[in-house]
Amino acid sequence: MDSCTMEAGASGADQTLCPVARAQALVGDRFTVVILRELFMGNGRFEQLQCQADVTPQMLATRLKKLETLGLLERRAYSTRPLRHEYVLTPMGLAFHPVLLALRAWGETWLKSGEEKVAVRYVHNPCGADPGLGPTCQNCGEVMRRDDLTSTLDEAYAAERDKRWADFKPR
Repeated sequence: MDSCTMEAGASGADQTLCPVARAQALVGDRFTVVILRELFMGNGRFEQLQCQADVTPQMLATRLKKLETLGLLERRAYSTRPLRHEYVLTPMGLAFHPVLLALRAWGETWLKSGEEKVAVRYVHNPCGADPGLGPTCQNCGEVMRRDDLTSTLDEAYAAERDKRWADFKPR
């Protein structure tokens, strides 16, 4: 049995030395990566996350609690009357950014038609150039950190997100 094979009868990622299996156990649940995408986009409030991830409140609460328990995000109060929280990525959560960039690059390359535009364009602030699909800037070669990127949504993608929010708000 190699290190990426779960032991017979083992149910948890802690039963394997395989880092892929362990990572998948943390972020492989349905909606989890999309929730992390929203946090990277600066949407940390429950309603925003629920709307853009298209998830039930119960499922979202479960995923957020799991991500908080695992150390990928923390909950911070932004209002005391009524008490309301927003979710913020921790250093562990921020370290997921290259994974998200890799998923973005793969999706842009393999899952879109030639007529569709790149959904999110970035400017790499240190060099001022389009960094490409990453995880390193195609212009200067630096690793793309979320804090060093300014994003612009494609018009069609922005309209899709705005419509989702407009449809969600009356609920």
